[in-house]
Amino acid sequence: MTIYADLLRYRDLFGNLFRRDFQARYKGSALGVLWSLANPLLLMAIYVLVFSLLWRVTDDVPHYPLYLLTGLAAWIFFSTSLQAAARSMLENANLIRKTRFPRQLVPLSAVATQLVTFAVMTAVLIVLNSALIPEVRDTALLALPLALVFVALVGGLAVAVAAANVVFRDVEHLLTALLLPWFFLTPVLYRFEQFLSGHDAIVRVLRWGNPITPPIEAIRAPLWEGRAPRVADVAYLCVAAAAALALGAWVFSRVDDRIAVEL
Repeated sequence: MTIYADLLRYRDLFGNLFRRDFQARYKGSALGVLWSLANPLLLMAIYVLVFSLLWRVTDDVPHYPLYLLTGLAAWIFFSTSLQAAARSMLENANLIRKTRFPRQLVPLSAVATQLVTFAVMTAVLIVLNSALIPEVRDTALLALPLALVFVALVGGLAVAVAAANVVFRDVEHLLTALLLPWFFLTPVLYRFEQFLSGHDAIVRVLRWGNPITPPIEAIRAPLWEGRAPRVADVAYLCVAAAAALALGAWVFSRVDDRIAVEL
């Protein structure tokens, strides 16, 4: 787990990597980080049209656009972070070969760049949901510490994916193939209870077998439902974050000495 302590020891270097990635992402853009809102808002509009107006399957979900946007914010951060981290070592091959530094900072910098979008979306959701859902006003800020734990979960997975992809280049392609079905198995667009009523066993498998579902449900509870998250969801999120960080540290330690050679 000491690989994460390097974030503090090499914080200046990490800051430089983050600024470089962030500036490269929005170079030449007049609106800059505001473009980060375009993708989730566009997706929200499309999904609301399809699921709410055409298929009429969201009538039982109050404030469905906000329900959808809350799930999309977390999912987009998760998926884009893993995709960016998977290629981060390869895209920085010249720097890694020429300079000796903690290589885990590279995928963590990719996550930090995506974190800007997640932070902006979370701030927008706190304001929107508090304005449009009165019950949320007393609980919305509870989403912030839960979101931080979720960031730790994503960071650990990102380090594992980035390190594994250096040795096995199929990892990034496998990840791309998995993310689409994973998205539809995660209750971002829908609630399990809508489609699987009477199939409690299937609901339990989909809910607890998907490591992203309890975190999204935990964040959504105070941010959309206006209540404290379930203890089981919070416990799952914390355990999953610790496991992801441990996995990232283990995978990275196994390949650290081979990274420069493989690149």
